[in-house]
Amino acid sequence: MSDQYTTLARRLGVTCHVSALRFRVQQLFRDYPSAGAACLEDWLLDVANARGARFVTRYPPASAAFVPPPLTALSNEELVVAICQPHNLDRPQMLRAAAQLISMQAVDAQKLAYWAGSERAALVLGELARQAVLVEADHPVWHALATALPATPLRSPLLHWTRLSVPVPAANGCNAAGWKLVA
Repeated sequence: MSDQYTTLARRLGVTCHVSALRFRVQQLFRDYPSAGAACLEDWLLDVANARGARFVTRYPPASAAFVPPPLTALSNEELVVAICQPHNLDRPQMLRAAAQLISMQAVDAQKLAYWAGSERAALVLGELARQAVLVEADHPVWHALATALPATPLRSPLLHWTRLSVPVPAANGCNAAGWKLVA
């Protein structure tokens, strides 16, 4: 299998389940097309970008005419979980878009933990939460997720905490005085 088509599940050594959310997201992918989105992962990133996660974008970007599904059809919690599912292609940059939506506090932590558990994304989301609290331990959503989701050792590193944050420069403009989550 080519690395271009390797799934996150394969890298982490987990299996994928039959996901009702994934079937619904695939239908939304057909109902709300995005020009240039060659696969579901491209489309998920376009939806995240349309909802404010602009730290990671794809090239070529979605056209200005792209209309994402409304929140009533796909909530931000469902979007984050859909991005974090092991079914997806192994594209760590997508996880950064999901993390930005969480850092922006555009999600409800309880709903997100529920969806993550029911859609088997708790492994991925829990690891992202543990990395994020290394940067901002008092972030309300990340802290709630880090305590709610189980800590499971991964076969392969998922994402380093520096990929979820940006450096805050020192007063003289050199070096980092600290780090903050991308929101």
